[in-house]
Amino acid sequence: MKITWLGHSAFRIEAAGATILIDPFLTGNPSWNKGWEPISEGVTHVLLTHGHNDHVGDAEAILKKTGAMLVASFEICMFLVGKGVDQNRINPGNTGGTVDCGGFTTTFVQALHSSSFGGEGGQNTYLGNPLGLVLHFPGDKTLYHMGDTDIFSDMGLINELHEPKIGLVPIGDRFTMGGAVAALACRRFFKFDTVIPCHYASFPMVDQSADKFISGMEGSGTKVVTPTVGEAFEA
Repeated sequence: MKITWLGHSAFRIEAAGATILIDPFLTGNPSWNKGWEPISEGVTHVLLTHGHNDHVGDAEAILKKTGAMLVASFEICMFLVGKGVDQNRINPGNTGGTVDCGGFTTTFVQALHSSSFGGEGGQNTYLGNPLGLVLHFPGDKTLYHMGDTDIFSDMGLINELHEPKIGLVPIGDRFTMGGAVAALACRRFFKFDTVIPCHYASFPMVDQSADKFISGMEGSGTKVVTPTVGEAFEA
């Protein structure tokens, strides 16, 4: 599996013959200055954890250009259909559901956050519940993108049901759990082989380093990868 962190919570995943963008916030992302076009080449799927602007990002433009499959909550799918995304290329779901994405499956799990799209004049469009995404790949490791969330005890059930080995974990504090709490979540509830922290070092309001998370993971036996934005690595 090849993983590329695109800054904030955006990732490109290449596995099982699929090329997946998760939460492709690229335009306006302080950690990314290369536009959305190059990184969207060959994309087959766009997955969204929730409806905030810094997660939906460039999904509309990418979906229209590539014809990729959209995998997200029903509300997000219909919101983007209303903006011209092909309704025949959506794959909606909600908490507890699993959808076949062709080559892999996505299970929607709980996240403790909110979900709306901000418009002009401070108006917000409700876009369903926030979600985490568990990706099962035949013959490869299971990946869990937690979305934006705090720690919650039912993470233990997610581990029991899915046994994810790769975790994409928000650590930036203020809008998600901070690094120390994120490390506690990983240690207490999961048996990850590899964790990749995200949702930090972007906007000034969130933590600018992964130091608290790295410190909290010391001695856990889990590999912590803090990738350089835009550089792919194997996991």
